[in-house]
Amino acid sequence: MRGCDVQAVFESVLPNEALDGLIGDSDLQLRERKLEAKTLIRSAVIAAASGQGGRQAAVLRQYFEMGAARVVRGSAYGWFGDAFEQVMEGVSARALDYARTQPTDLPGVLGRHVKDWRVVDSSTVKLSSRLIDVYPGTGDYAALKVHKTFSIGVGTTVDYHLSPAREHDSRHLTITEDWRDMGLLIDLGYASIGRLNDCERHGVKFVIRLKNSWKPRVQSVEMGKLAASLCKGTDLDFMLADGILELDGQVVDATVEIGGRDTLTCRMVGTLGPKGYCWYLTNLPADVSPDEVRQLYAIRWEIELDNKLDKSCNQLDRIGAETPSTVRALVHASVVASMMVCLLAHHHRLEEGGPAKNRPYRAKPPIHPQTLGRMVATASHSIAAALGLRDGPEANDEWDRIASMLLHCGTDPNWRNRPSVLDQMRGWKIRPGKKRLSKAQNRPK
Repeated sequence: MRGCDVQAVFESVLPNEALDGLIGDSDLQLRERKLEAKTLIRSAVIAAASGQGGRQAAVLRQYFEMGAARVVRGSAYGWFGDAFEQVMEGVSARALDYARTQPTDLPGVLGRHVKDWRVVDSSTVKLSSRLIDVYPGTGDYAALKVHKTFSIGVGTTVDYHLSPAREHDSRHLTITEDWRDMGLLIDLGYASIGRLNDCERHGVKFVIRLKNSWKPRVQSVEMGKLAASLCKGTDLDFMLADGILELDGQVVDATVEIGGRDTLTCRMVGTLGPKGYCWYLTNLPADVSPDEVRQLYAIRWEIELDNKLDKSCNQLDRIGAETPSTVRALVHASVVASMMVCLLAHHHRLEEGGPAKNRPYRAKPPIHPQTLGRMVATASHSIAAALGLRDGPEANDEWDRIASMLLHCGTDPNWRNRPSVLDQMRGWKIRPGKKRLSKAQNRPK
């Protein structure tokens, strides 16, 4: 990890000129002589990883520790209003624009048929009960959902929006022409034959688990053991119950038709897992093997890890604000903080490069976003100070020092015995650690 990469991420999202423009377009600085607005905005993002992020008190603590003029706490709380939300929306838009322009890291099958794989999911944030009229949850509590689109190629969120938690996830995903040449990985909360047909219509590749209520009609079997001749259009359940299709532990690859009036023809892949066969639907061509289809669906878990980064490191689930505008602003701050951590990890992966043919095993541990996020929190004061330095030898030395510390303490401690599926799909092979000798074997003879 290089200092110039760390500097590029933070100064692309939180640059002086852009913040001046966003603050000038709002009323945040209006009649507030003692408010240092740029410091407040940077404090909101940096404080998200401070261990108490998401609360105005943590933002103000970071703000004052960055050297801003002290004011009465009651007056400072008045800064968190509509203008503050407007500026944070602008910072979020800058972060998303920066993430979308990054080069992707999709070697091998990951980039064979798509420009990027996108994962869509939501994360629920419980709020103060005073906000139940604005953000009703599914019970007698207040909550909102953060609907995210996560890029596998860049390793971070590239789009998100907010809604009351009571609204179903499915209504917040629409496949349009903007999705052309992308890949889509979704769980059963978004399962819809109409949506899969939209993917076909707009040139989007998809991988999704087979929903229990869907009854695929098998048209042909390319891989799999048939005990009898196949009658085209036979239900999968009937074939399994009558033993026409034998599940002997081998993969199954078939062409199926699902739906009634809204019919879809696609591949159905079955692979044996710890709890039995897992069935997937996809429109990927046959050069993507069933095992690769299974692995592609498994990397959908990356968005779950990103949701955990939002909550465990950047305190998304600790928002104690009681006004809708402040809640939304602090959600933006937490998501942007997570995005910057993921972008740092992405820059490091690009710098590191992929495995060589003669060296398919890792010699150094990979960056782990959650571990890196905790180190960013530890270095928050140093990062804030570095943002105030002008370009020059002093600034370069400081960014290099920060980068060295982040790299040293931000790596994955379990990289040998629990490598990620995505890491393996990028070509890194598993090298088991050497077997440890017992204490008796270690004793000198």
